[in-house]
Amino acid sequence: MELTPESVRWINQQGGTVLGTSRGGQDPKVMVETLRLRQIDVLFVIGGDGSLRGAQAIADESLRQGLPIAVVGVPKTIDNDIPWIDRSFGFQTAFGRAAESIRSAATEARSHRGGVGLVKLMGRHSGFIAAYATLASDDVDLVLIPEVPMPLDGERGVLAHVERTLDRQGHALIVVAEGYGQDMFAGTEGGADPSGNAKLFDIGKKLRDELGSHLTAAGTDFQLRYVDPGYAIRSVPANSHDSVYCTRLAQAAVHAAMAGRTATVAGRWHGRFVNLPIPLVTRTRNQVDPRGDLWLSVLEATGQPVHV
Repeated sequence: MELTPESVRWINQQGGTVLGTSRGGQDPKVMVETLRLRQIDVLFVIGGDGSLRGAQAIADESLRQGLPIAVVGVPKTIDNDIPWIDRSFGFQTAFGRAAESIRSAATEARSHRGGVGLVKLMGRHSGFIAAYATLASDDVDLVLIPEVPMPLDGERGVLAHVERTLDRQGHALIVVAEGYGQDMFAGTEGGADPSGNAKLFDIGKKLRDELGSHLTAAGTDFQLRYVDPGYAIRSVPANSHDSVYCTRLAQAAVHAAMAGRTATVAGRWHGRFVNLPIPLVTRTRNQVDPRGDLWLSVLEATGQPVHV
């Protein structure tokens, strides 16, 4: 696809990507040869840690061949799990959209005797969307994220807490990040995607079935509604705040490339736009700290049992 000023004029008002996306598996040698043949000497790689590792591989191959190709990463993942930057663009839009799904599920739960709302949100390894969307909606009684192992059973487990909440207020609302509770599927082969990432099991349906069985066995009158907004959360147009941030991030990335930098990521750290080495931002993963102030705010908002 040939990009011209006219062809990209309105894409900032759309969700998704006009170029398309992939899950990896490309050969860096082939990619570098394609850049050489098309006389492209600046490449911007937009994505999360997997995309940025791919960018590093392209930069390394370009250097090995002695080609002057600048490779600059732009951090984009709604999970907000890229370290050493304030946040990745799209995160604020995503948790705002997720909060709308939570509010709808809360309305549905309050409308039924014994109403239970269960909302599954994105968050493979990090529960930032679930945490922020919960604080934005202020209707949630229980949040489950990958960083905090909360068991299903036991006095301080998921099932007992939901049952107590129903007894106390007549309805309950649960938010679960997709990466929570994957240990419940131990021994079951799930396979991997083309990037080598393990495919997640559907914790939302697992919780729905477990809650239904438990409440039925307890003789509780309930109505359970399961909401999975899925990829609709990341396909909506950016809100105004993310649009401004994305524009400034893009400008910082272009400045880095035009200055001859390569194997670097444009990001914002403590309010300043900076260039960071790709290996630095792909070495670890940004996650919710179970002992940090964000999770403490979630615990205070939900009143759920403390697990660290």
